[in-house]
Amino acid sequence: MIAEFLLPDLGEGLPEAEIVQWHVAEGDTVTLNQTIAEVETAKAIVEIPSPYAGTVQGLHAAAGDVVEVGSPLVSFALESADAETSAPGRPVHGEVREVAPTAGRAVEEVVDEPVAHPADDIAARATPNLVGYGAAPSSGHRPRRRARGGGPGTATLDSDHAVRAAAPHDIVRTGPIDLPIERPRSSPPVRKFAKDHGIDLVLVAAAHPDETITRAHVEEYAARVSSAPPASAPAPAAPSTTPALSPARSTDRVTRTPIRGVRKHTAAAMVQSAFTAPHATTFLTLDATATTELLASLKVDRALDGHRIGLLAIVAKAVCLALGRTPALNARWDDAAGEIVEHHYVNLGIAAATDRGLVVPVVSDAERLDLVDLADAIAELAATARAGRTAPAAMTGGTFSITNVGVFGVDAGTPILNPGEAGILAVGALRRTPWEHHGEIALRDVLTLSLSFDHRLVDGADAARFLTDVAGVLREPGRAMLLR
Repeated sequence: MIAEFLLPDLGEGLPEAEIVQWHVAEGDTVTLNQTIAEVETAKAIVEIPSPYAGTVQGLHAAAGDVVEVGSPLVSFALESADAETSAPGRPVHGEVREVAPTAGRAVEEVVDEPVAHPADDIAARATPNLVGYGAAPSSGHRPRRRARGGGPGTATLDSDHAVRAAAPHDIVRTGPIDLPIERPRSSPPVRKFAKDHGIDLVLVAAAHPDETITRAHVEEYAARVSSAPPASAPAPAAPSTTPALSPARSTDRVTRTPIRGVRKHTAAAMVQSAFTAPHATTFLTLDATATTELLASLKVDRALDGHRIGLLAIVAKAVCLALGRTPALNARWDDAAGEIVEHHYVNLGIAAATDRGLVVPVVSDAERLDLVDLADAIAELAATARAGRTAPAAMTGGTFSITNVGVFGVDAGTPILNPGEAGILAVGALRRTPWEHHGEIALRDVLTLSLSFDHRLVDGADAARFLTDVAGVLREPGRAMLLR
């Protein structure tokens, strides 16, 4: 039986996704819930698990293609036993029906319609949801994979020949390989970094068995390749090129990059925000020396070992306290309903710069967290975002946002609101600056806060009051005990 798996809605009604990488090829045997592909939506990179146990009959898109939700993604050849066990214990959500003959054989697709069939009818097995449709088999067995172009029982590496020829002999496998090629374990940014520089991760992994490949491993491999003497190629080939960690100078006068993924989503959101909400920005420069002294004392506190509490965490705590006193900045303008929606909770967005563009994951109910928990939550969000693993649902529902432009050495700015939010606070660089202190000039730790707000919801007086409350906590962290 042939079943087609259609690209599901990956969350928030996103209409399409780009194929980043296939983890399977035609003819591969897959197990239930095995990752078959990575796709990039407008918000995140998502792993697609297999809804069946069977054999990959065909891939309907190549890496780099953009596929619309509901379009065929991959076809599976299912045996009777596989069809019976693909989704154990799941209710029936669809049926398999014949759609077109192919080479004398009927092809079937899964139709997403409620039906009821006997439990022993293999046509009653539905395409499960993207996640949460049963645990993966407990067996540690991983299916054999065939590289494209290999004959039966063998697999060959398909990396660029010039890279192979230049690679040191101790980390290259040449000729037919009578072993399955496993996909090296690595994060999406590392795979992108290797791909951008023409480096095959299989070759890198050969020198680091049983390890997760990091960017440092890729850089080490590139350095070894660049210092290795060129090897003779078994067949005439194009002139060898050595992978470099800096882009080569191009003869082209322009570079064109398709607008898609996070960049496309961010652009649309910023245009919507800039031309919908009337922005205004106010600034306040303050002496934050007391806060830096507090951070220094927390860093050496043994009770806080394993926790990294930084300036951003204290700013976030101050924001949560200040929003309780200025609810207009924690509200939303609902134009369709003609209402102002005031939130009695704080879902705090933390802007994070990643290789894929700007993303703003959200700390839910941030006002309920103490300083340590808030710092841990921010650190976890940032790490997940930089790895490209933030779920689309984790980037929605924000009520107020913070962007830390100071990490780039920027003192101040006029940030654009996230759509649906009334305010966003930019935290500038912390600088050692001559400052008036107790009637004298002294070197102090000074920074600037920039607050952009929706002037439909927030008056200038409210914005000034909020900014003063946040600054008050940073000037004297003990003042947090007085805010409620």
